[in-house]
Amino acid sequence: MRLKKYTDFSLRVLLYTAANEQKVSIKDISDTFYISTEHIRKVVHQLSVNDYIKTTRGRNGGIVLARDPREINIGAVIRLMENDFYLVECFDGEHNQCVITPACKLRSVVGGEAMKAFFNVLNQYTLADLMENKDELKELMQWNNEKN
Repeated sequence: MRLKKYTDFSLRVLLYTAANEQKVSIKDISDTFYISTEHIRKVVHQLSVNDYIKTTRGRNGGIVLARDPREINIGAVIRLMENDFYLVECFDGEHNQCVITPACKLRSVVGGEAMKAFFNVLNQYTLADLMENKDELKELMQWNNEKN
């Protein structure tokens, strides 16, 4: 299974924001991870609409977490950011042209058991768990931002 870049960027925004004790900017995040500001802006908007981060516009504006990192479940974030989990064609009822779909067990294995196991693991982790090495992450992000 592979997560979309959008989901990856969303997790990076949350990690970057959690690592900083002050407001951060879209430009700071963009520069740190070499991701376009437009991509980050879209991610920030969706995270904001879903109450993961707070944004403030203007000169003293920026981004901060809207929740305690212990309240941000990684599985929930990934489910929010991924618009589908069509791992194989038969998951997409609208565009499925596979002739063996009615008898095939692949869908129940991949879409049922494997997907449940995947999310059971992700649901055990919060943003706080990913921030256990906060000092190391912060140092790496600041170092990379200073290079730019």
